[in-house]
Amino acid sequence: MDTLARLERTIAERRSAADEGSYVASLQARGLPVMARKLGEEGVETVIAALSGSREDLVGESADLLFHLLVLLAEKGVPFSDVLNELERREGTSGLAEKAARGA
Repeated sequence: MDTLARLERTIAERRSAADEGSYVASLQARGLPVMARKLGEEGVETVIAALSGSREDLVGESADLLFHLLVLLAEKGVPFSDVLNELERREGTSGLAEKAARGA
């Protein structure tokens, strides 16, 4: 998890950088809808890599997906630790039971 924690800190630092020098700052300047759309694009690319790409494609797209998720979480003021805490809360619970409890 150290890598994700470092990445989260880097994203926080770059959110306040000049957008011409930072991809993160440029995403922030373009707004939440662009960040959300980019996360969706990366999710689709990850699915495509899983179905028809190489292992390396899947690894690369998964890294892109996690990066863009962290950017979106930062924009919404949600620390990644909150996501990890939710996963811990769900640990040991059947996915089917958890989904039923949410009414999904």
